[in-house]
Amino acid sequence: MVTLTVSQLNRYVKSVIEGDKKLADVYLKGEISNFTNHYRSGHYYFSLKDEKSAVKAVMFESHASFLPFLPENGMTVLVRAGAGVYERDGVYQLYVTDMQPHGLGAMAAAYEQRRQKLADEGLFDSSRKKSLPAFPEKIGVVTSETGAAFRDIVQVLSRRWPIASVTLYPAPVQGEGAADALAHGVRALDGKCDVIILARGGGSAEDLWQFNDENLVRAVAAASTPLISAVGHETDTTLCDFAADVRAPTPSAAAELAVPSAAEVYGRVRSCGYFLRQNALGMLGGAQEALDTVSSGFMSYSPRFLLEKKRERLDFLADMLYNSKNTVVGRYSSKLARRAGVLFSPRPLRGLARGYSAVH
Repeated sequence: MVTLTVSQLNRYVKSVIEGDKKLADVYLKGEISNFTNHYRSGHYYFSLKDEKSAVKAVMFESHASFLPFLPENGMTVLVRAGAGVYERDGVYQLYVTDMQPHGLGAMAAAYEQRRQKLADEGLFDSSRKKSLPAFPEKIGVVTSETGAAFRDIVQVLSRRWPIASVTLYPAPVQGEGAADALAHGVRALDGKCDVIILARGGGSAEDLWQFNDENLVRAVAAASTPLISAVGHETDTTLCDFAADVRAPTPSAAAELAVPSAAEVYGRVRSCGYFLRQNALGMLGGAQEALDTVSSGFMSYSPRFLLEKKRERLDFLADMLYNSKNTVVGRYSSKLARRAGVLFSPRPLRGLARGYSAVH
């Protein structure tokens, strides 16, 4: 018979439990109770329970600091942990390394906590929002390569604005690691496109949860390129929607917002061209009238115009002189004729005038 000390027993139990590879990395679902946030150390202490049992758990600061929400009593969570023993007290407990909210109630609480935190930092302020370009040439899309969202976006872009090129950054839109891949896609396309569309089709709250990831939301908010968030259906709202410059209810609607309609642009150009032509013709007509008026004024002072006026005056005076000469000559001719008549009135001269001659 072997007699053990309490320390030896606890050490042995610890070695058995922690030496079991099956207990080194386990996933458990349960409800949080007796939650304590140790502000000085940053450690989280709580119990994880179900309907029949409970187990103590601790999440050290090195892992808790990366948790995107604050656990609360009554919240159902999914944890990743390793089983172990706190040797001093002989307490069997879980050492939690990761935690995710599970169920709508827990997810709603985590969602609201994160939303408030990021809003307080100013990530959702309207002053940060950028306007979409009027005539984009390069459209970046971050979504699943095989999903319907990308096909819908391409179809709308091809119909409305076929001159734009589309660059896809393929990334999973749900499941573990999806948020990191989506964030990497946003950063990879930032600065290389005129507008970025972050999209996925509809799904449950759990399916869309990756778009509430803090790392992804920060990447969306930090993008220098205007970004449209189109996640889920119209009734779905993710934190990426708040951080994006524009929120679209569906991926197809995002494509509609991203580019103008080529037909509408062509119609506006034609209308503008017509009005410009009419305005130009009106301006040219007015300018021609003004030019004619100015030209007429300048003509009144030109040497040629003055010379023509003097020439006209000279011609007028010459005509007057000529007419006056003819009048005077005519008048004196008549007078001379009358006097000649008187001169030839004596009879001797009349005979001579009829052909007679005087003989001496």
